[in-house]
Amino acid sequence: MQNKSEFSSDFAKFINGVAGTFAGMGREAGENMRDRTREFFGGMDFVSREEFEAVKEMARKAREDADSLKARIDALEKEGAKAGVRNPTARKTASPKKPAASDDTTHGA
Repeated sequence: MQNKSEFSSDFAKFINGVAGTFAGMGREAGENMRDRTREFFGGMDFVSREEFEAVKEMARKAREDADSLKARIDALEKEGAKAGVRNPTARKTASPKKPAASDDTTHGA
């Protein structure tokens, strides 16, 4: 009977060793897969969630600023229309003056 007990004990140790080995292999395979995935996606131009959220917030603020400025322009245009200005957003630009035509052939020769 002693022999049967030793066999059972040795067999249990063997099974525990095999289970530990498989668990270690599973952890190593999982870590290896995560590393490979990071390498694969790291080579691509993906952004992190934090970077995406930061840019999204910047875009939201820019949109609010643009909307605010648009409202101010609309208000100024209405004020201009009430004051009798035909097109308050159009600016008159001075027409460029053409240089006086000079005929260099008539001077001195």
